Amino acid sequence: MRSKWWGWGREGESYHLPAPERFWSYVRDRMGETKPAERLESASEITVSPGRLPDGVISELSGLVGVQGVSTDDAARAVFSLGKGYKDLVRIRRGEVPSPTDAVVTPATEEHVLEVLRLARRHGLAVIPFGGGTSVVGGVEPCGDRPSITLDLAELSRPLAIDQHSATATVQAGIMGPDLERFLNPGGFTLGHFPQSFVYSTVGGWIATRSAGQNSTRYGAIAELVQSMHLAHPDGLLTTPNVPAAAAGPDLVQVITGSEGTLGVITQATLRLAPLPEHDDYRGYLLPSFAEGVEAAREIMQSDISPAVLRVSDETETESTLALRAPPQGFAGVVEGVGRWYLGRRGLSLESGSVMILGFEGNEADVRHERAAAKRILGRHGAFSIGKGAGRAWKRGRYDAPLLRDTLLDHGIMVETLETAVPWDRYLALHAAVRDALYGALGERSVVMAHLSHSYRDGGSIYYTFLAPQEKGAEVEQWERVKAAATDAIVRNGGALSHHHGIGAEHRRWMPGYLGEQGAGWLSAIKTALDPEGILNPGKLVPPSAEASQPPPAVGDG
Repeated sequence: MRSKWWGWGREGESYHLPAPERFWSYVRDRMGETKPAERLESASEITVSPGRLPDGVISELSGLVGVQGVSTDDAARAVFSLGKGYKDLVRIRRGEVPSPTDAVVTPATEEHVLEVLRLARRHGLAVIPFGGGTSVVGGVEPCGDRPSITLDLAELSRPLAIDQHSATATVQAGIMGPDLERFLNPGGFTLGHFPQSFVYSTVGGWIATRSAGQNSTRYGAIAELVQSMHLAHPDGLLTTPNVPAAAAGPDLVQVITGSEGTLGVITQATLRLAPLPEHDDYRGYLLPSFAEGVEAAREIMQSDISPAVLRVSDETETESTLALRAPPQGFAGVVEGVGRWYLGRRGLSLESGSVMILGFEGNEADVRHERAAAKRILGRHGAFSIGKGAGRAWKRGRYDAPLLRDTLLDHGIMVETLETAVPWDRYLALHAAVRDALYGALGERSVVMAHLSHSYRDGGSIYYTFLAPQEKGAEVEQWERVKAAATDAIVRNGGALSHHHGIGAEHRRWMPGYLGEQGAGWLSAIKTALDPEGILNPGKLVPPSAEASQPPPAVGDG
C-alpha cells in the first residue's frame, strides 16, 4: 500500500500531538503566526496537460501488459509524476504537476518489463521506474521534452525463496518493507533495513537510491546487503553472479546500486540476512551538549561496539522533541520535577542538552556486554540515563515524522530535511556551517535542528530538519533558495552530497563539484555507453552535460 497522494501515511492517518497547545506555542514563539495553506480535496481535481502518446503506442503497450496495465487517467498520471519531497507536496496539494508522465504502465512479469523497455527504445520514450514513490530528491518526476512512461512495479512484489544455509533471500524488487519482514521473520531472519520510509518503500527503491536504514550501524546499509540482482535493460536482462564475494573486476552490483533507474530497471534481488534478534535494549541518555554526544559516538564506534541505533540530537532538536511531549501529570509530574532538579545538580538540562538514543539487538548476553561497554564511554562524557521509556518512545514513533510534516504544511509552514556525512574531524564544523547557511537563507523566523543518524568508525551523518513560515505564492522559489544555500555549504565544507536520500534531479547540478570534473565525467561515460538514446530515467543522477545531446526521435505508431 502506498501513502496518500497529498502527503504521508494512509488516508485518515495523521500525526498525534500529545500536547497540541504546548507544541503550537513552541512554533509561534519561534515563527510567529502562520496562515493555513489550502489543498485540493481529491486527486481527481488535478488537471494535467494532455498525454503525448499516440493511440498506436497506447495500443502496443496494452498489448504487452494488458489493457488494465496501462493508465492515461489524469489523476494517475499526476500522482505517479511526483515523489514525497517538500517541493512535490507543495505542488500536488494545489494541483500543479508541471511535467506529468504520459502513461502509467504496470508490468506483471520481468518479461513485461523487458518488452516495455524495447518498445520505449523504438519510440524514443523515457522510462521512469516507480517503486513506493517516496523519493524526496525528484527521483520519479519526468524531466526533459521526451514523452515518458512511468513503470509501476507494484505487481513485481513477490517473495521468491529463502536459502536457510546461506542466509539469503531472493525477492522481486517491488516488495515493500513490511511484506519483506513478514516473509523473513517466521524463518528466524531479518534484513535489518528500516529506513524512515520503510512502510511505503520497496527493495528496488532501496537499492536504486543506495538507502541506509536506521539500523545500518549493526546490519549494514543496503549496498552491503544486496548480493546479486536482475537488471532489465532494452538490450536484455543482466543477471549478476550470486556469490558471496569475487575478484572479477569492478563489482557490477555496486555499479547498479545507487544508479536510480538511469542504467536499467531493478526487477529482482538476492539479499544477505541476519538472525532475528532475540533481545533488544533501547535507552535514552542526556549529554551536556551535542559536541559531547558526537565525541561519545565516535568513541563507541571506534571501540568495536555495534549498536543497532546510535542517534544524537543537537540542542535545538532535543528542545523541539520536548515540545512534542505531553507534560506528565500527578505523581509522574512530581517524579519528573525531582528528576529535573537532580539533572540540574549535575549540570544537565532537557532544554539545553543533547539526547542520545542508543539501541542494541542480538542475544541477551551480547546486548548486556555491549551496553555496559558503551555506558562506560558515556560516563566519561557526562551522560545521564533517562531510561528505557525514551528508547521505546523513539522506536515506537520512528516512522511517524513525515505525518507531522503534513500537519505543518496544512498550517502554512515550510518543513524539509536534508542530510550529509563527513569524517569525525570535520563533523562539528560542517554541522555549524550548514546550520548557519540554513538560518541565513530562512531568516530569523525559523528553526534549524539536526541529529547524528548513522555512525561509522571514521565519521557520521548529519540529518537536518528545518522549519519556517511559507512565503505565500513563492513556496517553491523559497525552497530552491534554501536548498541551494545548504547544499553549497555541504559541498564547500567537504560533506557527502547525499548520505542516503540519493541524487535524483534536485542534487545533480552539484555532482561535478562533489565528484570532481573527472569523476563526473566517468559517471557520464557509463551512462552514455549503456543508454546512448537517453531513455532511462533521464534528468536524474548524472550531471546535465552528460545526457544524450541528440534530439529525441518523434513518437510514432510504427
